[in-house]
Amino acid sequence: MTHDLDDRMHFAIDLARRAGELGLKYFRDLDNLTVESKGHQDLVSEGDREVELFIRAAIAKAYPQDGIVGEEHAAVAGTTGHIWVIDPIDGTANFVRGIPAWCVVIACARDGETEVGVIHEPLTDETFYGRLGGGAFLNGKPIKASDATSLSEGSVGTGLSNRASTKNVVVLIILILGEGGVFYRNASGALMLAYAASGRLLGYVEEHMNAWDCLAGMLLVEEAGGTVLKADPKTVIGKGTRVITGGKHIFPKLQLLCETAFGFTR
Repeated sequence: MTHDLDDRMHFAIDLARRAGELGLKYFRDLDNLTVESKGHQDLVSEGDREVELFIRAAIAKAYPQDGIVGEEHAAVAGTTGHIWVIDPIDGTANFVRGIPAWCVVIACARDGETEVGVIHEPLTDETFYGRLGGGAFLNGKPIKASDATSLSEGSVGTGLSNRASTKNVVVLIILILGEGGVFYRNASGALMLAYAASGRLLGYVEEHMNAWDCLAGMLLVEEAGGTVLKADPKTVIGKGTRVITGGKHIFPKLQLLCETAFGFTR
């Protein structure tokens, strides 16, 4: 099992980097990029679609019996229990406007449990990766979630979901500021999860995220010693999940604030 996960992880690392190189070609030729709107503040570009097709083709060749779920194309059923969950360009709104904050995201799950996660940011050449039980790394070096005990010690990444009320995020930000904290948003939830895993952010929270945006990053936070709100393995791939993550000391405070802002109880 460990050997198989290592193989899958290294495959995903190499694939994410190659997909990132393809994404960069589109990013450096934005004047000729075709962009469409899928909804409010929800964009898709030719680059998203082509990078996803590139990733899908590589997975189909290396693991032909595995399932594939991606943001831009129809799901592919598999027979092994493994499902690759991919976002070719997380942060498309940044990507199409020339803002250098976007990434390639590849996760591999089995029976709803994420076993491999890779988040690659091409413009900084940073690759965050890990596998279940194997720790989390950035370009070969171990990473560690924040040891902070107070929100005043750093910034909390916050997301804005189209599936949730905007006012809930406003409430959350007010609560974070009231605790002496600072909120951070760069329009790439996966990238902010990677930053939470590496201790750059105290944590990352969003009322709802799709699986392709969050599975890889949630695994990395846990493997880096942080804490995450557990997703339902039966529904997370198809329906997404609420995301609350953070260093082990700060997580309880973040969870409490999110319960107040998002209106849920444990």
